[in-house]
Amino acid sequence: MAVTFNESAVAPEPIGNGVKRQRLLTAARVKDTNILLDRLTLDAGATMELNVLAGNLAWFQMLEGETALRHGGSEQQLSDAHIVFLPPGFKGTLASKAGAALLYAEIPDAIRFDANFKANPPKLRVVDWTREPVLDSEHDARKRIYVVTPKLFGTHALKGEMIIYPPGTQAANHHHEGAEHFMYLLKGRATAYANEKPFQVRKGDVVYFHDLERHYFKSVGDEDMVFVEFFVPGDYKTVWVPGASVCTWVPTGRDIRGEKPAREIPKHVHGMADV
Repeated sequence: MAVTFNESAVAPEPIGNGVKRQRLLTAARVKDTNILLDRLTLDAGATMELNVLAGNLAWFQMLEGETALRHGGSEQQLSDAHIVFLPPGFKGTLASKAGAALLYAEIPDAIRFDANFKANPPKLRVVDWTREPVLDSEHDARKRIYVVTPKLFGTHALKGEMIIYPPGTQAANHHHEGAEHFMYLLKGRATAYANEKPFQVRKGDVVYFHDLERHYFKSVGDEDMVFVEFFVPGDYKTVWVPGASVCTWVPTGRDIRGEKPAREIPKHVHGMADV
């Protein structure tokens, strides 16, 4: 059965001066998970170290506030529009003048999920998801924005996307083969189904689905329901229940701001495109 809980139920623990961590996905909470997930909070003026072990991959998504990412003598300003991929052995710092919050995920021993890991090690990448192309579902009102892909991050160890459900939108029942994944709700509420059993989810919830577990969502309330989801590994198969409409995504030619996106993605079926 899916594992679900709200971040507010996880007590924060101090891990530095002005920095707190909430351990969301752990081996204790989800047996044999390959994804470790934390919510990190930086107080105003706080600085934290970022150290990724050799062989591991990590990424983080800004949720609130602004930070400065410093590494190798350079500095990049980040806002809630940014997702950052940290390669093996990365060392740097993250600092916030006014305070910030972010999701931080890590894959231990990521070489298990990417045969080209040693020959073509991935590099540091910073993605502004508001510049990425928006795709419309061919069968319902959902919208998709890819945020972690092989083309963007240079590895098949993971894949991620943001999905937007307008009020009352429902997806088709399906499952994935060859990957575990989690979702984090950024906004709104929904009824979720895991192997046809319903449960309610809301902003701040983490929902973890095991490989082969059937699932889908129906948004409730009067606002969009928005979540990000990440798959490990990034190569997997999506299977829809008999009679369900296969999820096909159609490019809109614009980003979430209605402008020309930073790149183009062709029409495709979910789980089949190397985007």
